[in-house]
Amino acid sequence: MNTTVQQLVETGSALRDALQRQDWTAIGALDLHCRRAVEDAMREPLRDEESMRQSLEELLSLYNEMVAQCQAEQQRVAAELLHLNQSRQGAKVYQLFG
Repeated sequence: MNTTVQQLVETGSALRDALQRQDWTAIGALDLHCRRAVEDAMREPLRDEESMRQSLEELLSLYNEMVAQCQAEQQRVAAELLHLNQSRQGAKVYQLFG
């Protein structure tokens, strides 16, 4: 396995770990690192096409998981904000008449 493929594998592994911990800050930083690793891999003149394809497919699968988790987290936060705003409005009404 050449160094660019190894870099893709290591970055994917770190992304998966950060996703499991829901460490969104680390995911943002690792995403940039992953993009650079993919760019480097595409510029590699002597590359193992099969290993590269497999690594990129695994990254694609991981990114699909990340998008699904991000959407779920976004929906959770939106529901929490809605509930908070409703509670705030109820408190204002209570203060007006209480």
